[in-house]
Amino acid sequence: MAEFDLIAQYFTRPALAGASAADLGVGDDAALISVTAGHQLAISADMSVSGTHFFADADPYAIGWKAMAVNVSDMAAMGANPKWATLAIALPEIDAGWLSAFSQGLFACADSYAVSLIGGDTTRGPLNIAINIFGEVPLGKAIRRDRAQAGDDIWVSGTLGKAALWLQQRLGKLDLHAEDVAELAPAMHLPQPRVALGLALREIAHAALDISDGLLADLSHILQASAKGASLDWALLPKPQLRHSQLADSVIQQAVLTGGDDYELCFTAAPEQREQLLALAHTLALPLSRIGSVTQAPGLTVRHGETAIELSQKGYVHFD
Repeated sequence: MAEFDLIAQYFTRPALAGASAADLGVGDDAALISVTAGHQLAISADMSVSGTHFFADADPYAIGWKAMAVNVSDMAAMGANPKWATLAIALPEIDAGWLSAFSQGLFACADSYAVSLIGGDTTRGPLNIAINIFGEVPLGKAIRRDRAQAGDDIWVSGTLGKAALWLQQRLGKLDLHAEDVAELAPAMHLPQPRVALGLALREIAHAALDISDGLLADLSHILQASAKGASLDWALLPKPQLRHSQLADSVIQQAVLTGGDDYELCFTAAPEQREQLLALAHTLALPLSRIGSVTQAPGLTVRHGETAIELSQKGYVHFD
């Protein structure tokens, strides 16, 4: 199959109703888009590599969903409305069944968040998926990493550690009950970007990001950018509830604090916003947990009662 036939068959379709159509999309040397007046363009990119970000035998639908979802999550973290994306994909061979399922997953996620695929590239090579995403945010309203303030509450959405526990099971490092594995799997394969939350946080949060490499590693980015520290309370963190498996506290701590692949939002906000945030959690039907506070003094500590939790690694390391 020729490159342009592949693109036409699997990655070209009419614009979805409600999605942001490009002025010129797939089929030319570049796409053309018009940005809404009074808005800034938010741009992000993520790469998914076989053997690093997903197993070679993973469900191609889930690969497609997650490849798009991790990019949409970056828009959510900035308080940006996701609108357009491009896809560059290297394929070792043309596998019609794989491509059909992959594109279905990719577009299912894109459609869920009204994102239009407006261009990209294909080539032969080891399986590698690179997506650029573009969104809009009102001028001056983007939620940045460098605005955390001493005394801020630190919040996270959803539950942390599910994807990490599933991965440890898949690697043979845990022996979980089959029903628990099934409960954990969606967090790993079909993460749900928190776009509605991100948009609502524009007027509430001081700083935010999404959790991809682990809570401690990613929160450290906010602290470094803001020249602040933080203190977390282990008892307040939202942890996986396993119904059939017993795990050591250290395993749960490692998964929740450093496991990554959560794609939940971590953000800081003034204590005066607590009631508004709890009301927002109810409106969105999304748990929001206040897990600690920002400190003026540098450093990041996690306390379990009177004891500090010590971990050798704060999160996923891309190059070690």
